[in-house]
Amino acid sequence: MARALRVLTVLPPRERFAPQQAGAIALLVHRAALEGETVVGSPLSVPSFQGVAFQPVSSVLYLLGRIGRYIAGVAKTIWQLQPELVEVHNRPDIALGLRKHFPNLPVSLVLHNDPCGMKKARTAAERETLARKVAVVAVSEWVQKRFNSSGTAADVYVLPNCLDFSALPEALQTRENLLLFAGRVVADKGVDSFVAACAEVLPSAPAWHAEIIGADRFGPDSPQTPFLKQLCVQAQAAHVAMVGYQPHHNVLEAMGRAAIVVIPSRWPEPFGMVALEAMGMGASVVVSPRGGLPEVVGNAGVYANPDDVPALANILRDLMHDPDRRNRMSVAGQQQARKFDAEVIRKKRQLLHEEIVKAWRQKE
Repeated sequence: MARALRVLTVLPPRERFAPQQAGAIALLVHRAALEGETVVGSPLSVPSFQGVAFQPVSSVLYLLGRIGRYIAGVAKTIWQLQPELVEVHNRPDIALGLRKHFPNLPVSLVLHNDPCGMKKARTAAERETLARKVAVVAVSEWVQKRFNSSGTAADVYVLPNCLDFSALPEALQTRENLLLFAGRVVADKGVDSFVAACAEVLPSAPAWHAEIIGADRFGPDSPQTPFLKQLCVQAQAAHVAMVGYQPHHNVLEAMGRAAIVVIPSRWPEPFGMVALEAMGMGASVVVSPRGGLPEVVGNAGVYANPDDVPALANILRDLMHDPDRRNRMSVAGQQQARKFDAEVIRKKRQLLHEEIVKAWRQKE
């Protein structure tokens, strides 16, 4: 394979490219990084990820607000490093701003969420303009379909997220009788349905316990929201432990000891990274059928409507009493997760970069 291009990868302003502060996008950028790539993002108060070059966005005096200053700061780094491709994550406005600064430099936009709620991509006309100006990459076919909804006609690449198996902690051979929820503790993630289902199944299964890892936001300083306060009361009554925000490595270790990981998302997950990580760590997964989750899980998991608590409880109860089935699901899940191994996705990403650069002359 040819050498990797000089890529400058631009994080959203709120992402932090550091092990103890990273959100989902920063983690994925770190996993998929290629040789010679430089990541730019907001300045850090702690050391950045090792093994990948990081440049904090320079402070630049600019009249057009916070995002205008961020774009100007990234532009300054582009002038310094002269990349062959700029890859912007999840911010159409930043991608378009950089395209305006550098009309001859290939710019790609990687969409991790539903573009229909993003600035400069809410309408079909805006999305068609966006696709003419920059190369658009979706992390799932579901995101691709959302981009082309409402009559939008645009070419959108699909490059899924990945899991670095070489960096995963070792999973337990004999797993705990643990029901685990890991993720943001918000209503959209269905964590209240998880608690309600646990309240139904745990009283008759004294050998089992349940745990919630996460907070309203990523990071140890996440606020105590009204939803969280109410959920704490419900979780305590259901004997579900709430351990709060944990570093990502700790979350993976918990997945490696849990028998069952539940991802009962109400909102359509654009990809479903928690499900991929849980399968990679060998857990049996019970997931919502919404968004991109079926693309990630395939036939390796069990699907449950997050708003049908009795049905979710029955599914959990059946799995809790069937260790042979859980073992089969563990093997199937790990095989499914291997399709998203970082080593595989990095090669696909390098080829995609080459294709984007070759096709750039067709852009406006």
